[in-house]
Amino acid sequence: MNKKYFVQIMYTAILMGLAVLTQPTAAQEQKNDQTAQTIKKALDEHTYKIDVDYMTPMKGRSRALTTLYSLEVKNDSIFSYLPYVGEAYNVPYGGGKGLNFQAPISQYESKEGKKGATEIKLKTRNEEDSYTFRITVFTNGSTQIYVQPNNRQSISFSGKMNLNDK
Repeated sequence: MNKKYFVQIMYTAILMGLAVLTQPTAAQEQKNDQTAQTIKKALDEHTYKIDVDYMTPMKGRSRALTTLYSLEVKNDSIFSYLPYVGEAYNVPYGGGKGLNFQAPISQYESKEGKKGATEIKLKTRNEEDSYTFRITVFTNGSTQIYVQPNNRQSISFSGKMNLNDK
């Protein structure tokens, strides 16, 4: 047998083996479908919680978060328990609340984005500032949150939908 031919056969066999190993099983596909349905239902009802585990300020280094932080939407209110690192332009003496507040949502828009993700834009205001939150929720439950305060630099977070509180 020709050495070149043997290498081609082995290469093809390895690729076929990898393709079989990386295919999701029926049980995994069913679990993924159930997760996507649970996420869609929570988003449609405007009742969901996102556990945040990573933050990316405009300036400075990104970092993993070891303390439990979250963003929660319940009907027409937002409960923001997020850390803030960045430059503030106009804040109360002592720094204020940052991104740790609860407030009514004044505007809520949701649309389907790329690859089945849901893109949410919501606006809210408290006694210190007004905020625009842009949230992307992927079908596997992972999320990206971009927060644009009026009186501070913007900041981004990533995390995962908390499906246990549903």
